[in-house]
Amino acid sequence: MADGKGRLLAISDLHIGYAENRALVEKMEPGSDDDWLLVAGDVAEKAADIRWALATLASRFRKVVWAPGNHELWTHAKDDVTLRGAARYSHLVEMCRDLGVLTPEDPYPVWDGPGGPVAVAPLFLLYDYTLLPAGRTTKSEGLAYAYGTGVVCNDEYLLHPDPYPSREAWCRARVAETERRLTALPDDLPTVLVNHYPLHRHPMDVLWYPEFAMWCGTLLTADWHRRFRVSAMVYGHLHIPRTTWHEGVRFEEVSLGYPREWRTRPSAPGQLRRILPVPAEHEAPALKHRTG
Repeated sequence: MADGKGRLLAISDLHIGYAENRALVEKMEPGSDDDWLLVAGDVAEKAADIRWALATLASRFRKVVWAPGNHELWTHAKDDVTLRGAARYSHLVEMCRDLGVLTPEDPYPVWDGPGGPVAVAPLFLLYDYTLLPAGRTTKSEGLAYAYGTGVVCNDEYLLHPDPYPSREAWCRARVAETERRLTALPDDLPTVLVNHYPLHRHPMDVLWYPEFAMWCGTLLTADWHRRFRVSAMVYGHLHIPRTTWHEGVRFEEVSLGYPREWRTRPSAPGQLRRILPVPAEHEAPALKHRTG
């Protein structure tokens, strides 16, 4: 990348089961031959759609890095692939490897273009129901409240943890293994962490339905932005694309979202978010040590 034109770009929540979103993916192009694209989950529900989208993007960008969302892990009645839980995830990893797309199971690549070097770490962590609604102290209390309000993630019906006894057990196993790998990185190497869910609770402060936070991550990662020298934390899932700062670290929500959502936004849909080099409006994080 000697010409200095490469960019580290990101997007998530492509949801190409919607024809309008699929059309946007068909138009996504890099700005140079050196651009990388980070895809932070929820490409689609069906394995064939996931393959099409990632193959399309991998044919255009120098490197594509994928972290799974919850929708990819659904065992959906309309999907020809009926694998559940960890077996489904392993199937998707092998699919990505066939396409040359990097996954959380691969060595973390180092972006050495403008703004680098940084280790780019795609993560698969899930959630453990520790981000509870106010006044609730246990998972059962939180779920009872969510069912009472009618705000319940479809994961409860479609995302199976097999062979783990629960989604939170799978989450804790993933967190432990990922923590081990991140700790093994060189102490002087910054990171860009790519996860479907934010690693910290602050982006969820604006949710219309706060109970949905239970399906948005884990308290186990609340200090990872400090521990692992994070230059930027890239995530999606909330369908609230924006940049926030927390303790001097940039959090980038990069989702496209559903057509009914992006049609209401003033900006053109399907724009890729630049992560590195740091956009000019983000060059002075010392002035933005705030949440939100």
